[in-house]
Amino acid sequence: MSDAPRRVVSLLPSASETIALLGAADRLVGRSHECDFPAELASVPVITASRLDDPGTSIGVDRGVRALVRDALAIYTVDVERLEASAPDLVVTQDLCAVCAVSLDDVRSAVQRLSTAGEVEILSLTPTRLGHVFDDIERIAAALAIPATGARIRAELTARMNAVEKRAQEAGQRPRVATVEWLDPIMLGGTWMPELIAMAGGRPVGATAGEHAPTLTLDELRLLEPEVVVIKPCGFSIARSLGEKSTLKRIAAAMPAGCRVVLTDGNAYFNRPGPRLVESLEILAACIHPDHFPELARRHAGELVPIDRS
Repeated sequence: MSDAPRRVVSLLPSASETIALLGAADRLVGRSHECDFPAELASVPVITASRLDDPGTSIGVDRGVRALVRDALAIYTVDVERLEASAPDLVVTQDLCAVCAVSLDDVRSAVQRLSTAGEVEILSLTPTRLGHVFDDIERIAAALAIPATGARIRAELTARMNAVEKRAQEAGQRPRVATVEWLDPIMLGGTWMPELIAMAGGRPVGATAGEHAPTLTLDELRLLEPEVVVIKPCGFSIARSLGEKSTLKRIAAAMPAGCRVVLTDGNAYFNRPGPRLVESLEILAACIHPDHFPELARRHAGELVPIDRS
């Protein structure tokens, strides 16, 4: 343990959640502005910031991101002075999505400017499948010199997901399911989402496991003939998504007759490749097969908001 990292900066919400679950939250000396769970992280200094003004709506966010990219500006910034003050020996970041968190190149650049640059390890995560997410739990645990804890946590989370999958197989029918990752423009959930849909007893449509979110029109979404549409905009809480109720209702009205449209929390669940993908699977199972998973529907009632056509 003498060589284990004692001062860790996490620039990725899912990594911060993982570190906390591994029992190492006390090692965190810095976090991103989006690392908001668990609550004990609130006292950890914030190292990053967003260049985006709060545009309120999904189309506003999309336009703001495109403007920054057009001007060759990074979406997020790293406060090098705060990073220096935190004196990390490990920085955990990602190389999956430049829109979701600080880019790996920007993290490397910031670390190179530290007086202790040669002593700082950078661990970058790039999960695109469920297996990668669980691999990363063990990678983080190994970097913290607690590999046995990582293996135990992985086994516990996997067992919970496997139990949901086994029950879902008993539900009989497997409805066609689309998950909406972004409202305007419409993007479908890729990467690990098709795997979660299949485990929850559905048939994923419009997206392929391991690939990034495809963009499509409302007509194209309707032509996929979904029987269940789960809307969980990336980074949006339910309250924020409900601020675009007219868009939500327009999506619901365009879907085939009998299609159920449900809004859930895209900020806390689904879009963070970390431990709470287990709860995400439970929420998804309650969306797809509410009668087969009544206790999950009750447990997650606060995260399930039906969207009607009217």
